[in-house]
Amino acid sequence: MTFRPDQPYNDLPDLPPTVDIETKTVLKACTKTRVALAALRQGTALIPNPAVLINSIPVLEAQASSQIEDIVTTTDALFRHAQLKSQPADPATKEALRYRTALKAGFDSLSKRPMTTRTAEEVCTIIKDVRTGVRKGPGTKRANELTGEIAYTPPEGESRLREKLANWERFVHDDKDIDPVVRMAVSHYQLEAIHPFTDGTGRTGRILNLLMLVEHDVLDLPVLHLSRYIIRNKAAYYDALLGVSTRDAWQDWILYMLHATEDTARWTLAKIEAVRALIAHTAEFARRTAPKQYSRELIELIFVQPYCRIENVVEAGIAKRQTASTYLHKLKDVGILEQTQVGLNKLFFNARFLKLLTQDSNLYKAFAPK
Repeated sequence: MTFRPDQPYNDLPDLPPTVDIETKTVLKACTKTRVALAALRQGTALIPNPAVLINSIPVLEAQASSQIEDIVTTTDALFRHAQLKSQPADPATKEALRYRTALKAGFDSLSKRPMTTRTAEEVCTIIKDVRTGVRKGPGTKRANELTGEIAYTPPEGESRLREKLANWERFVHDDKDIDPVVRMAVSHYQLEAIHPFTDGTGRTGRILNLLMLVEHDVLDLPVLHLSRYIIRNKAAYYDALLGVSTRDAWQDWILYMLHATEDTARWTLAKIEAVRALIAHTAEFARRTAPKQYSRELIELIFVQPYCRIENVVEAGIAKRQTASTYLHKLKDVGILEQTQVGLNKLFFNARFLKLLTQDSNLYKAFAPK
């Protein structure tokens, strides 16, 4: 069957592709990508408390991945409402926060079983906050943003979709002679093309990209902020996806994903190194200006929870409530933390850390000598 954008792509070919997907050009790009990922993996291992990364980089990814789907919120709102679950948040913030929850749930599931269609269903269920399975009806058609013309129509029929997902699973796990980063790129196209869910497939697929890299021992933690690159190159992302469907342009698509992964790995590593430096700078300043309150655990906590409450200090076992209040107020007094009121809740926030996370620059304002 010839591909027709306005008709369900029921003849979507199985994986692996029949064309060579590891050309010399691809392998050359793949080598550079693997070097960048290896450096990122090493960099994450140098953070004393990995929760600093698990609680921060996925928030950036949640905000950006949601923005790709025109669900717009801010990282500041996400950090704030992650701390205040009982406080009302706008729908976009709630949905983006569920992305972070879904990523963590998917990551935790890898210790129990490999990534499967079930993983995808569970991830999408958390993102959408409603039980989600493989769709039984027609999929969402993709249209050209400028002309409105239909560009792609996914396959139809639950049994057909499940067959294609079974093939997708086998490719993810069995084709071990193909580099896992190339496999990640190919499997991401295929999941997008199958489009198994009525809504949430794109975000689910971007989570599965990270889970694949962890499962295949390329990364230890799902901290690759890949959606940042996609947002900045969104038109090229969709053009490359469509290129595979319309003209079997696998090399162009794989190169896009390899370049995206390499660029993101280098960006993420630089950000992590800046975070390490800021933690060390903050700890040294706290030792000098608040020696009675200083502890390594307290400094780590205000990076794990950049919006921090007295209860967080208590729950971490650092101090009892009255002493915990004194600790946070002292850190505010010396300029390490700032304070805000949200409803009845008093929050202390790590403004330098939040700014470092959300800006492109890796510079931060040093603490003034005391």
